[in-house]
Amino acid sequence: MVASLGQLLDLMRHHGATRIYAKKLAPNDNSKNQVYLGGDFSALNIIPHGEIYSDDADIAGAVRDRAKAAVDFYWIDQAGRHKAPNTGLILYPKYPEVRMSGFLLGCRAAPSGIMRVRDAGRMLILGITRQGEVMGYASAADDPITAELNAHDWPTVGVFLELPLTMDQLESPRNRLLNELRRIYQLNWIASQKLAADGIKTPYSARNGGGYTLEAELGITPNGYAEPDFMGWEVKQYGVRDFVNFRPKSPVTLMTPEPTGGIYRTEGVAGFMTRFGYPDQSGKPDRINFGGRYDCQRQHHAMTGLRMTLTGYDTDTGKITDLDGGLNLIDVDEEIAASWSFKGMMAHWNRKHAQAAYVPSLFQTPPPEYSFGAHILLCEQTDFLLFLKAFAAGTIYYDPAVKMENASSANPKIKRRSQFRVAHAGLTQLYQQHEHVQF
Repeated sequence: MVASLGQLLDLMRHHGATRIYAKKLAPNDNSKNQVYLGGDFSALNIIPHGEIYSDDADIAGAVRDRAKAAVDFYWIDQAGRHKAPNTGLILYPKYPEVRMSGFLLGCRAAPSGIMRVRDAGRMLILGITRQGEVMGYASAADDPITAELNAHDWPTVGVFLELPLTMDQLESPRNRLLNELRRIYQLNWIASQKLAADGIKTPYSARNGGGYTLEAELGITPNGYAEPDFMGWEVKQYGVRDFVNFRPKSPVTLMTPEPTGGIYRTEGVAGFMTRFGYPDQSGKPDRINFGGRYDCQRQHHAMTGLRMTLTGYDTDTGKITDLDGGLNLIDVDEEIAASWSFKGMMAHWNRKHAQAAYVPSLFQTPPPEYSFGAHILLCEQTDFLLFLKAFAAGTIYYDPAVKMENASSANPKIKRRSQFRVAHAGLTQLYQQHEHVQF
């Protein structure tokens, strides 16, 4: 048995946790009724999970009213980690809400005595690793760990309490991030750089060095993990013309998922480009482009003949009505040219958007240098339903930049670039809370 909260945090960290949360368990939070994770989909941003799939996919013609996603979950104690192989999240779009289930099945070391009862005052502590593993520890109402958790005023993220990695660092991740960004602002001009895997800063000359430079100063190594950058916060820089008006130079790219359906998939990108692309407008020979702005408020694009629609979503209630719905580019005959399923888009959106800090930057050369501003936008508690609401309103839009060179040859060269973007001023619509911080 773990004797104190400090020991538990040490144990979580020993097993690779980079973020730690706690959930106060209500009487209905048990193995029978599942553990309630909130009245929206924001928990998907906190808990890493596998592919989202329809629970009743084998029922032909059924309207999907529930989905699931597996969780790589382990109960931990002083003896080690114990796999709970049947753990998963359940999504209920019509409410909406998310619950966790299956966390006792198939795991003999699971804390069944705590998770099967309806006692009020219990706690569930979750540790998240960079590899997307989730570790759990349950404490009873009379456990010293529970008493320590109740004795502090922890910051919250949705239904979760956000805990430090050690009891020696009770400063919130938010304040630690702001202190680091203040330090970076005071450095003034910083040579463009990138942090190597061995932790050494190396010069970086390409024009897209703003994000790498900021990450290097924060000690963030570029990697393929689907983890936020800094203690649960995604940190994004954006170029501005000056530090007076902080006017962004370009829209914010939210994510870049490839289509999962339509002609783009059935006939391939080359077939899609042949049907809906157009000759390069700058006169480059034998090149076909596909671009433009596509949102739910616009009619068919003059160059491509396509328009964007949204199916399976009720704009009046703000709820998903069919999990098999999605975002669709359609032609004048209503044929789907390209589509993105809700389940796939939800997975992309959930990767790094729970908490985000947007940092303005200036660029100068030679040599390439960046300066980061003192006006920080902090955004917290997003949800995929907020994404869909903004998309339905035309605030978020599809802005592709696909090109096919040597188009008439047997082996054309294709560059894919599917972007979903938003004007910087529209960012706050995607979060429940936001704050402008000035140093």
